[in-house]
Amino acid sequence: MMTRRSRRAERSSEHAIPHTGGTAALAFGTLGIVYGDIGTSPIYALRESFEHAELRVDETSTYGAASVVFWALLLIISLKYLLLVMRADNHGEGGILALTSLLMPTREMPQGRTRAIIVLGVFGTALLYGDGLITPAISVLSAVEGFEVATSAFEDWVIPVSIAILVALFLVQKRGTELISRVFSPVMVVWFLVLGVLGVRQIIEEPGVLRAINPAYGVDLFFDQPLRAFIALGSIFLVVTGGEALYADMGHFGRRPIQLSWYSLVLPALVLNYFGQAALLTRMPEAVESPFYMLAPEWAITPLAILATMATVIASQALISGAFSLTAQAVQLDYLPRLDIRHTSSSHVGQIYVPLVNWLLMLGCVGLVIGFRSSANLAAAYGIAVTTTMAITTLLFYRVVVDRWGWSKVTAALVVFPLFLVDLAFFSANVAKIPHGGWFPLLVGFGLVVQMTTWRRGRSIVAGILRRGQRPIEEVTAEVVAEGVARVPGTAIYMFKDPGFAPPAMISNLRHNHVLHRLTVVLSVVTDGSPRVQPEQRVTATAVSDGVFQVVLTFGFMEEPDVLGELRDVKLGGVPVDPDTATFFIGRETVTSTPAHTMPVWREQLFVLLNRGAASASRFYNLPSKQVFEVGTQVDI
Repeated sequence: MMTRRSRRAERSSEHAIPHTGGTAALAFGTLGIVYGDIGTSPIYALRESFEHAELRVDETSTYGAASVVFWALLLIISLKYLLLVMRADNHGEGGILALTSLLMPTREMPQGRTRAIIVLGVFGTALLYGDGLITPAISVLSAVEGFEVATSAFEDWVIPVSIAILVALFLVQKRGTELISRVFSPVMVVWFLVLGVLGVRQIIEEPGVLRAINPAYGVDLFFDQPLRAFIALGSIFLVVTGGEALYADMGHFGRRPIQLSWYSLVLPALVLNYFGQAALLTRMPEAVESPFYMLAPEWAITPLAILATMATVIASQALISGAFSLTAQAVQLDYLPRLDIRHTSSSHVGQIYVPLVNWLLMLGCVGLVIGFRSSANLAAAYGIAVTTTMAITTLLFYRVVVDRWGWSKVTAALVVFPLFLVDLAFFSANVAKIPHGGWFPLLVGFGLVVQMTTWRRGRSIVAGILRRGQRPIEEVTAEVVAEGVARVPGTAIYMFKDPGFAPPAMISNLRHNHVLHRLTVVLSVVTDGSPRVQPEQRVTATAVSDGVFQVVLTFGFMEEPDVLGELRDVKLGGVPVDPDTATFFIGRETVTSTPAHTMPVWREQLFVLLNRGAASASRFYNLPSKQVFEVGTQVDI
């Protein structure tokens, strides 16, 4: 018999990301989290569109570029993400992993298609890490370069100051973002208002630029300079690089607040600023070296650079926090080894810190700044990873509307295929960036795909080997009772991932010590395909025999597995479980590579290395080290 105290429901509600407050309040909150990446693109996007492609700076080019930017924002952000893709939520959560998990439970789906979907989802996830590396580097660099516009004496300080800002940003991650996040949204409100005002100043001088809303101007650009316009498309894509962030952060705020802030402030501010830059370039072609900062009067360039630096730090913080969350999800879904994950807030479970990821990101960002040395050079590497992820999202979305929503393939194709053509156009334009640095995020992505699929495959092989000797828990306990094994006082909790079977640690303890604790719990921690699990579905308990119970704790893939907290609320056979006095028995596998070669040799060696570096279950679940007894098992693969 198992009962739960009412406080479990209270604690579980804390773990859920609350949609508290009105829609307007939530929309205000989105400005500091969701729109940092897309909101800082005006600093460099239009400049790169002209300089990288060597477009002529005349009315045809400026109006055409503004038109393409406008329709890219409408088609990719407003239509694809806000109207369509964000409806494909997994219990309120978004992001490519959540989208992939939506397609897992369909039994009718052929095995080959399931495997392809998993590979696509994992590849898209891995590419987001490459995006997370480049975004802080290019954003901070482009902002600090604004001081060069104010004074040429700052030229030698751009790299050192950018590195200092990035290092400081990563150093404070362990303290959490709760305090600094309180100023994120107000700063971004000021940022978007300034973007709009700067754009309006130039539009007043060149009101004809508003005609660029007509897509014919974009078409004219491609007829006038077809090759250069196509190359420019790769840089114009930078205006929508935050699209995946809108979807991934949906669980924090909900779809409606994100839509409200987009249409009421973000979209108007971005369009006005991009059109303002086009108007400026039409009148002053020489401003092409820094059209964003040249929007401002000379006296305002330094304050604008300071504000831009603040905005880019906020954008970088959002990407860093996103990388932490993505890592936690991948660990929960068993695509990455268990890592040291620290929670930095007692009230917001989503605020986490992953030391290994933090330091790797810092080294990567600093290395990019030193290696590329300017935002213009980094822009040549930026875009290929994001376009690939967006195209994968579109393909997965097609499967969702067919397999989960019941659309006919014809209807789904009519809606999704035009969006995929847009993704394909931007992807094709970014392919030219690969030799100029675009290889870097792809290399990061491919490396992580190899690591994630190797870990997943290796874990499957190890689990299969361990299952060969598995015996049902009922069978083992029946033998124990028949043999009259001594029952000793206390509570033993055996952690084992396969419910219904006797843990190897338990069998080993019985074989060597010939005792069974008076209260014996076989505990399985299961990750569900949903982001979060309702409190009433969290714990299930089954009596196996006298004093022996099977307990299953189920968590969503975005939840913190609070094992100790849940156990404190459980009663088994009328006896409360006291995890503070219990002994936790945990199996730990030592994996070795053998000539049997269940995987290619290099993958076996990689898996062995990953397994050695994985955090133990006791550390991952925050179990008291003095109460943990580890039982080792050697597994040959």
